[in-house]
Amino acid sequence: MNTREKKTVSKMIRIYCRSKHGLLRMLCSDCAQLEAYAHARLERCPFGEAKPVCHKCAVHCYRAEHRQKIREVMRFSGPRMLLHHPVDALQYLCKRLK
Repeated sequence: MNTREKKTVSKMIRIYCRSKHGLLRMLCSDCAQLEAYAHARLERCPFGEAKPVCHKCAVHCYRAEHRQKIREVMRFSGPRMLLHHPVDALQYLCKRLK
């Protein structure tokens, strides 16, 4: 369930961690915890595969402190997804326009 969403959030967290924390092959402990939390929340998403993009979703899955951190990651990594993972970025943009 939500496999593509999980892969996308992982890619975004990796871009963020690599740029902000300088680790190339692995995530720092904070980013690894955020990734695990995001995956757990996606597993429990009531929308399943029909999940809308986060900014259009009526249900806030994340607790306040995690929501702020994932926003920071998405704002930073979103534009960079076009360079690092262009197919994922275009799929997101298409889903966002629906």
